[in-house]
Amino acid sequence: MRRVEPRAYFIPALIPPAPPEKNLLSCDAANSSVYIHSGVTSTITTSFSSPALDPHGLAYDGANLLSCDMFSFSVYIHSGVTSTITTSFSSPASTQPAGLAYDGANLLSCDTLSDSVYIHSGVTSTITTSFSSPASNPAGLAYDGANLLSCDSLSDSVYIHSGVTSTITTSFSSPASNPHGLAYDGANLLSCDAANTSVYIHSGVTSTITTSFSSPASSPRGLEVYTP
Repeated sequence: MRRVEPRAYFIPALIPPAPPEKNLLSCDAANSSVYIHSGVTSTITTSFSSPALDPHGLAYDGANLLSCDMFSFSVYIHSGVTSTITTSFSSPASTQPAGLAYDGANLLSCDTLSDSVYIHSGVTSTITTSFSSPASNPAGLAYDGANLLSCDSLSDSVYIHSGVTSTITTSFSSPASNPHGLAYDGANLLSCDAANTSVYIHSGVTSTITTSFSSPASSPRGLEVYTP
């Protein structure tokens, strides 16, 4: 009987799909605008007017853009990442909301006059708790998946909190003298500074800057990163 040799089959390796690109969002108080960047670069794909005259903080809850404004003392929920507003509510202190973040369940906000950080119940005006900010002029918030990050425009510092609490594990100087917005892209901290109109990409969550570029306009106030 003739022996039949087994055939060898070539099975191509499966190539995993490329991860979806993340885009930077920024807002500017000089021209009351929100910008959608191409990736995390200075290239702007589109922009639209902010809901009021003095946008300061941005966040993204996985479906919709959230923004806050110092002129109207309000928080706005956008429809997707567009200028259309589905609802809004007064900021917790009704004075100067400066920064927003989303921790996967709840909106976080800070206010420069009350010097406080607020934890909202979901994305609503209801406040479950609040605590004092690390310094006297909190200007930006971000969440890195485990810890709250905040910056202060008077102390010119970035603070890493222990979880979402007032406890500070470490801090470092901001890249320039007027930090206002923070974001986290899944690997690196991003910050913007109104003194030199720049956006900075940090190495991880450290003071080391890997690159920077000019902001779209002259008074950057808020940052966020989202996946379309």
